Amino acid sequence: MRGQLDPQSSMFHYFSPESRVPADHPLRRVKKLADRALAAISADLNALYSSVGRPSIPPERLLKGQLLIALYSIRSDRQFCEQLDYNI
Repeated sequence: MRGQLDPQSSMFHYFSPESRVPADHPLRRVKKLADRALAAISADLNALYSSVGRPSIPPERLLKGQLLIALYSIRSDRQFCEQLDYNI
């Protein structure tokens, strides 16, 4: 019996980035070290931000992005965003 084609089923794919990175990838260890270092300075970072106004991008996320830029020798933030779009 021939199956029916469901055009909507392949329209969206949901996956987590964690599921796409191998368990033994070196960036997993770097991420743990970065998370520990950023947790240690979290209180200092909180003190730099106002409690009113629109929330900003978390500085931890920005610093992790800068770490990836340095590790992969990417020339600019714009090129980093292009690389993310391309590789994901």
